[in-house]
Amino acid sequence: MKTLGIIGGLGPESTLDYYQRIIALYRERTGDRHYPEFVIVSVDLRKGLDFMDANDLTGMANYLLEGIHKLARAGADFGIISANTPHIVFDEVAAKSPIPIISIVEATCAAAKARELKRLALFGTRYTMQASFYPKVFSREGIKLLVPEPNDQNWIHDKYFSELVPGIFLPETRAGLIAIVDRIKAKSDIDGVILAGTELPLILCDPHHNGIPFLDTTKIHVETAVDEMLS
Repeated sequence: MKTLGIIGGLGPESTLDYYQRIIALYRERTGDRHYPEFVIVSVDLRKGLDFMDANDLTGMANYLLEGIHKLARAGADFGIISANTPHIVFDEVAAKSPIPIISIVEATCAAAKARELKRLALFGTRYTMQASFYPKVFSREGIKLLVPEPNDQNWIHDKYFSELVPGIFLPETRAGLIAIVDRIKAKSDIDGVILAGTELPLILCDPHHNGIPFLDTTKIHVETAVDEMLS
């Protein structure tokens, strides 16, 4: 079995979700007698956000690479970054990484293509919704991405960091997210929503809403990682 390395802590709640999902899926694939062995390096979310707020993408990439080198020294054969926003520097990180890194964006794009989805809303942090790293990958497959209105983007971003990252999941916040889905559907006739923030599946737990599928990027990333562990 290949040893997986995970850059975690971005944030802690979603890292726990990755940990539990990897174990459950591995045991489902291999039988209940065994558990996977993998390595986690938990980095400081605050440092990562400081790099993003300063638009210091080189600093962000170097910070992630420090963690990936630790994974490699610990014996990881390949790695994942258990968050969407840091993938803004994925190309730079992957090019310098001592081990192969599986992209959450590429994995999600492959899942959307397999489901023949062509118009998707993109929910995540403001960094993710306003950056080009998701559209760049999806446009190669002819998939159009749409983002919420600016006020809705700000609301999602604020709720993400004030509630979801600290592990606070309120019914009224879930209702607010669903209302944004409904507004985009009414205006742009989307055929799916990418939950491009690994805390979002913790509050939008259902696989769909009113026939609109939710692409759980954590689930997709975990499935791709376990496939590689067992390859």
